[in-house]
Amino acid sequence: MQIFHHCQSVREAISSARANGAKIGFVPTMGNLHRGHLALVRLAAEHCDAVVASIFVNRMQFGLNEDWDRYPRTLEQDIQKLETVPCDVLFCPDEQEIYPNGMDEQARVIVPTMSDILCGASRPGHFEGVTTVVAKLFNVVQPDVAVFGRKDFQQLAIIRRMVEDLCVPVKIVGADIEREDDGLAMSSRNSFIAPGERPKANQLHRSLEWIRAKLYDGNRAFKALEAEAAEQIRAAGFNVDYIRICESRSLEPAADDDNELTVLGAMYTEKARLIDNVSIALDDV
Repeated sequence: MQIFHHCQSVREAISSARANGAKIGFVPTMGNLHRGHLALVRLAAEHCDAVVASIFVNRMQFGLNEDWDRYPRTLEQDIQKLETVPCDVLFCPDEQEIYPNGMDEQARVIVPTMSDILCGASRPGHFEGVTTVVAKLFNVVQPDVAVFGRKDFQQLAIIRRMVEDLCVPVKIVGADIEREDDGLAMSSRNSFIAPGERPKANQLHRSLEWIRAKLYDGNRAFKALEAEAAEQIRAAGFNVDYIRICESRSLEPAADDDNELTVLGAMYTEKARLIDNVSIALDDV
């Protein structure tokens, strides 16, 4: 695996591979890699001849009171993990390389209507930071395929819309959520969950699955289902950010005649904010 810190050098390496006929896959990450990230790399390798991963803890997508300073930086361990999967190139730039004129002067990429709801309502500016850095990384790597996890379902939907709106020639592939044995979605922030909270931290997933079962049974009382799921989470000792049943592509609140639905949720433990989602195709029922 080749490792690069600068845009120009990684471009040259990728251009050389592309000149030899390689189809390029890309997996952008913020590091602190776990089994879910490695699954993204493996999926990219199934679609492409050469895989590029990036590690960059993007300060632009963190709010003023969020955890940028304490977000785990584990580059040496991440490199060791990437060497166990089909990763050909690792791009790990510093902030100056990505934002040479500083973040205050940085041109921004914004996807309206989808970025200020759900997680965006709780984290103002977060998705502006995501779409800006992903657009920059796409310009550096110029991949044929980019793989993102479905755990961050809103992020995946926003990036799909950005690529469509900006005519970016990259295929976006969504990867299934990797889960712990008890159903908890794998996340770099799971390390913030207190030991006493961990046995119940899968409550978010359990409540979303409860909603999915009700939807399969024909229950369309969306607001009542959201309220009951939120109460389940509070009863387990956690604070609820949101529980929402949405139309899968637009993320608009579900209507009675929508069949492609995704149930998204976020909750707070003492020191972590956890997100999860489940999808359902009612026309298959």
